[in-house]
Amino acid sequence: MRPLDFLGSIKLKLGVVIVFAVTTTVLVDALGDRVGLSALVTGVVAAAIALAVVQLLAHGMTLPLREMVGAARAMARGDYGRRVTATSRDEVGELARAFNTMAAELAEVDRVRKDLVANASHELRTPIGALRARLENLVDGVEAPDPTVLSGLLEQTERLSDLVEQLLDLSKLESGAVPIEREPVRASELLGRVAREWKPVAAERHVRVDVVVQPPELEVVCDERRIEQVLGNLVANAVRHSPDDAAVVLAAARRNGGVRYEVRDEGPGIPPEEADRVFERFYRSDRGRSHDEGGSGLGLAIARWIVELHGGTIRVEGQAPQGCRMVVDLPA
Repeated sequence: MRPLDFLGSIKLKLGVVIVFAVTTTVLVDALGDRVGLSALVTGVVAAAIALAVVQLLAHGMTLPLREMVGAARAMARGDYGRRVTATSRDEVGELARAFNTMAAELAEVDRVRKDLVANASHELRTPIGALRARLENLVDGVEAPDPTVLSGLLEQTERLSDLVEQLLDLSKLESGAVPIEREPVRASELLGRVAREWKPVAAERHVRVDVVVQPPELEVVCDERRIEQVLGNLVANAVRHSPDDAAVVLAAARRNGGVRYEVRDEGPGIPPEEADRVFERFYRSDRGRSHDEGGSGLGLAIARWIVELHGGTIRVEGQAPQGCRMVVDLPA
């Protein structure tokens, strides 16, 4: 029972409790005099009733504090599901609401941590398992150490190295340990390097990579290496999901005082309900794709952190009749 929750100040509540106690004492004293009770009896009865009233009101005032103590002890044991009743409008109620917000954020952090450990373990297990199997075959003499076998081992080792590097990169970005070194760079040069890097991969699938910069002399102030990392990841995804004989367009233009980069492809696109989730760590839009194909599911998460560190935004847009358009807006 919390009869004083409607009051908006703890000081006002204490004042009400004191007034209730004094009023109760006065009324009991007056009633005792009227019925002829002795002063001792009247005083004892008045004190008992006043203490009962104070206990009732104080219990409701301190209930959120006791709930917070219990919830804090539960969180110390790893249980982040406990919440505090926050119906009071005073300072204790504000503290209870802040406590609930903190508990929810801690629960989300704990969930992300567990997911990260589980996903990282799963992703690391795949190349490690492949390496172990091939190495056991070599040791047992089942396979000969010819260039094809060694090339496969090198490929799995490189995949394992890339995954560890991405995990470290993401950890640094999330902790803010990676400084952003901004400097002017011509957009045509930046996009040209990205396109040249991925054209050999695209050529294997007969996919064309086009660069469009308007105006041609467009410059942007950014961390060149990091933005090249973002665009390279977007182009890699676009090439991977493009059909044969399609085109991937890498574009840059002035927009609202800043610069907008776009990577457009002609693939199946990303469903609207997954447009935000693709930037989560280890999330794969194409669940049917095997883990041996494509990336680790970390590239877009890293891209989002880099763009946000620049004060920009990154999002997914569809395009007609099909395809995907990744849009990166960077401020001037």
